[in-house]
Parts: sequence; C-alpha cells; structure tokens
Amino acid sequence: MNSIREFAGTLPAEKMQYGSSSNHPGSTKMRAGKLTMLYSEGSLRYISCGNMEIIRMIFAAVRDRNWLTVKPVITVKNIDRTENSFSVVINCIYQSDEINFCSDYLITGGADNTISFEMKGNVLEKSVRNRIGLCVLHPVEGGKSCVIEHSDGSREQTGFPSEVSPNQVFRNIKSMSWISGSASCRLDFEGDVFETEDQRNWSDASFKTYSTPLSLPYPVTLEKGTVIFQKITFRAEGNFDGDDEQDGITQVKLFPDVTYRLPSIGICQSSRPAPLGKKEIKLLRSIKFDHYRADLHLYRPEWQVKATQASVESSDLGYQMELALFTDDGAPGQIKEFIRWYEEKRPSVSSLLLYHKSLPVTPDPLALEVIPMLKESIPGIRIATGTNANFAQINRNRPGETGNDNICYSVHPQEHASDNLTLAENLAAQAYTVQSARVFAGEKGVLVSPVTIQRRFNANSSLHELPRTGPELPPQIDSRIMSLFGACWTLGSIKNLSEAGAESITYYETAGERGIIQGETDSMWPSSFPSARGMIFPLYYIFRSVLGSKSWNAVKSVSSHPLKVECLALTDGKQGKLIMVNFTDLIQPVTLDCCSGLFRNRTLDISSFADAVSDSRWTGTEKEKIVHSQTTFELEPYSVNFIEGWLRH
Repeated sequence: MNSIREFAGTLPAEKMQYGSSSNHPGSTKMRAGKLTMLYSEGSLRYISCGNMEIIRMIFAAVRDRNWLTVKPVITVKNIDRTENSFSVVINCIYQSDEINFCSDYLITGGADNTISFEMKGNVLEKSVRNRIGLCVLHPVEGGKSCVIEHSDGSREQTGFPSEVSPNQVFRNIKSMSWISGSASCRLDFEGDVFETEDQRNWSDASFKTYSTPLSLPYPVTLEKGTVIFQKITFRAEGNFDGDDEQDGITQVKLFPDVTYRLPSIGICQSSRPAPLGKKEIKLLRSIKFDHYRADLHLYRPEWQVKATQASVESSDLGYQMELALFTDDGAPGQIKEFIRWYEEKRPSVSSLLLYHKSLPVTPDPLALEVIPMLKESIPGIRIATGTNANFAQINRNRPGETGNDNICYSVHPQEHASDNLTLAENLAAQAYTVQSARVFAGEKGVLVSPVTIQRRFNANSSLHELPRTGPELPPQIDSRIMSLFGACWTLGSIKNLSEAGAESITYYETAGERGIIQGETDSMWPSSFPSARGMIFPLYYIFRSVLGSKSWNAVKSVSSHPLKVECLALTDGKQGKLIMVNFTDLIQPVTLDCCSGLFRNRTLDISSFADAVSDSRWTGTEKEKIVHSQTTFELEPYSVNFIEGWLRH
C-alpha cells in the first residue's frame, strides 16, 4: 500500500487529473461584437450570445481512407484581439501514411457580430483522403426550424430532428438561416458542397455540417499541388438577449418527485491473457456488479478456453454472465457447440448478445434461426440483437421481429475528436441514443454494452477488436481511465444512460490498462500509462458508491452548466446521496436547490488521489466538510464529491 501511495504521489498533476496533457488544450476567450467564443487549437468553440450557445464549434477536419482524423501540427502566426473583434492566422501541417497536406487559416471576428473562417490549403505530396474541409457543429436543439438555401438558389423550410436521424439531415447547402432566441443567424458556405449529419449516431452531442457529400465516391486521390479553398461566414443580427457574461455559479436542482430505477450495471472481462487473481477477485467482488460480459468468438477454435475462464471468474465474483456470441456464416453449427459447452458447464447467464463478426448488425435470418435453439436449451434466457459498434449501425439497420428480447449497441465518445471538452460535451448524446432506440425497440429493452472512454476498434473497417501488435500504447487504451477526469466522465455516463431509460449498461474491464483497477500486473506502457501494480483507479469509487445503493431510487437532477458540473442523485425516501463531479481544471462554485439541511461532502481530488488509489478502504472522511443546501460551496478541479444527508423538503 505505501509503495503505491508513494508512486501516486510522484505523478505530475496532469496525470492524476486528466491522464495526458495532450488531451487538455488551453483556450482563449474571443469577442465579435455581442458574440463570445473560445479559440482553442485552430478551432472556435461555444459561439454564444449571452447565455445562449448558437454554434458549438467551427474547425477543419482531415480524415484518411479509414475515417481516422489526422491531427495537425499547428503554428500560430498571429493573434490580434480588441474589445469587440479578433484575428487569428495559423498554419497547419497534416501528415500520415497517405496524407501530406498543409493549410493556412484566417479566422476573424468583427464588431458587427460576423465571424469568418477561411482555409487555403495545398497538397504537398500525392495523398488519399475521405475528407478535407471545414465543419460546423450545431448544438442539439431537436425540432428547431431553419431555412436551407441550395446551390441552385432554391430554398427549403425544414428543421433539425428530435430523434436521431439515420440519414443526412440537410443536403446541398449553400447557406443556412435560423433563429436563436431573438438573434437571426446565418451561415454561408464557399468552396465545396456541404451537407449536415446527425452526430448523435456516434454519441456526439451535435449536428455537423461538413463537405464533401457522402454520396460522392471516396476515398479520393489528390495529386501534388492540388489547392483546396473553403470559407464559412457566420452572421448574427437582432436584439440580443441575455447578459454578456455567463453566470459563474452552477446551480444543481433536484426534482424529488421524479424518480427512476437504476439499470443493471456490469463490467467486462479483462482483455489481458492472465486470469483474475484472488486479490483482484476480492476487490472486484465487493463492488457487486450485476453482470460480467465475456466476448466469445465461436468461429475461433480456442473460444472454449476463454469461455471456461470467464465462467470460473464470474462464479468467483458472484456475478451473472453477459455473453457476447460472435458467429460467422456457420452460425447454426457454432451455436450448437456453444449449447453443448453451456450444458456441460452450466454457468449463470443473465443475457446473450448475438452478433455476426463481419456484418453491421445481427442479420434477421440468423437471429430467426438460432434464437429458438438457444431459448429451448437455456429456458428464460434473454437474447439481444444489434451491433458491437456504434448506435449508427443499429439506427441504419434496425432489427426486425426475430424473437429477441432486447436490442444492443456500444458507446464511446471519441469517434471524431479526443479532447476533454469534447468528451464532456458528448455525455448528453448517450441519452439521445437511448431515447431514440426506445422508439424503434418497442417493448424490448435497450442494452448499452460496452461503454468505454476509448474506441475499441474502427467500425469503418472492422466490427470487432483486432489483435494488438507493436510496443506502442494500443489505440484501445486511454490513460484518462486511470485519472480523476475518467471518474467524472463515468459518473456523467451513468447519469445520462440511466435517466434515458437504458435497461442495462456494461462498462470497461475488470483489471489492467482498460479496467477499473490495475490489478496484480505491472503497466505494460509505464511512460504512457503510469500506474503501479495494485493501483485502484478513481472510477472504482464511482461504481462502489452507485452499486452500494442499488436498492435506492435515482432522482432527476439538472445542472445549469452540465459541461462544468454534473450530478447523480439517489434516495431511499429519507436519506439522499449525491455524486457531484467537476469536469474542469478550475474551482467551480455550486449551489444545491433541492431541500433544506446539512450535507456531508467527502472529496476525491488531487490532494486525496494518492490515498484513494492505494487503499480500497478509502472513504475520504479525513477531509469531510459540511455543506448547506442553500449556500454556495466549491468543487475542486476534476473532483468527485460524495455528498450525503437527509432530504427534507
């Protein structure tokens, strides 16, 4: 224990707080007349008028043939700011195996509430791309009307959808006009044909207007010397409402009369080869997860070895199994082999997830053939069909009536960007996916399995995870899972998926660099993933607190600044338990609007990090503070706050 505490105490602050400083870009506040925004690493974010966000982001994107984002090397040439205007000139170089592209950007904001984002790029060597161009992210306001002007001059009165749209929302866009509050807003696009998609399909909390249309063939080969020019201009007019500055105090309001039951919450089997040891079993068993997911690739000859190991571990943990069965075109025979294994081992199984290894969703003919076989052999079993990939796959290929009990899909926040701001933004989109899934699922339950911080695989090229190779940190691993930010993000995920009505959620893995504890093996990448053998990651305490009150009801809560502070509230009818997190690197003042009385606040932050990650008995009582529900109190940067007291209305 002491050695882990000493090791954790030597970690730089950013490693404890948000895993990797490269995922925590700084930002500069800019003004264009009445508009405020942040400039951050070549992009404009949160373009707002008063307290109303109008545009979430304007930026450039370079995507390779596999739809992977090529990150630029940015050189800032000049930044000028005045009280009501600004000008930013930057150069970006994008290089990967198949892309060598350079672009200058001129980003300006005027006192007349006008913003211009101009791109002048040049292909340095022959390159292959799926997309190079400017993008606009729109905050999610389902049902908001707008007018689209097309390239032929025609105009279309339309609107943003409330449910997640499986197809492009708008096409062939020359300009877009809409009303935000009392502001008349307009976007003009030059240099290419633009269209809009619903990014909630990939659990991004935005609509995105981009070029070039997906209806055109891709990838595209660009010859050396090809010039790319694009420009986006935004204008806002009218009598602007709201204060120039947003209120810095976050109000968290509880609605005690609006309650719901928490879903089943599970954990995945570790992807490391070694089975769980006795110390790991003891540590994990105390959390009391509802189920234990194991992936069984029934078309591989060694699947029974992993299945048996998972069965033993689930029994030792005291968890029922959630088995993800991957088949190929020989599914009937593979399912028969699985049934024989099941009848021999007789594990306790709560549900089966049925997948085809190379198709985006479980094909209905396969499900119709094998579901009766499984239900006859395992009476009472609940079977889900769907996708091992994003909500986009199941939204575009919705399952039919096949005798399935549930539908399933996975969630991660990094399909398009990887910075902390984006990860916090995208938490809200997890709820949108569940709400839309429940519409076409009917009476079937919605299973979200698994939820991870990092993308497990690229669904554009594969629908299940490929073996890891090479000494570098694999793309499936993100050091934020061991950080305070990772714990904060996990709390936000549980809240959003639970409030939206998910029946079951499965998270992360048990042990290792993708787990909730490091376990009894050393980190394989100590410089990129600086953990010690036996280390407990902060998100462990999120699950311990939530699952320790599983019989309690959750209470609806609303944060006035959910990108800064979020809260999950639980109650047994008298006592209340709040888990409140701060997503930012600043102290956040907060007030509670729920009841009167005193609450005890125990904080997991940078000062208690070393103690918490070295001892599973950590409770935080040594730094306990008393909080009054009607007064303002402060949340430390990237802190997790366990607040308990009596709920008296």
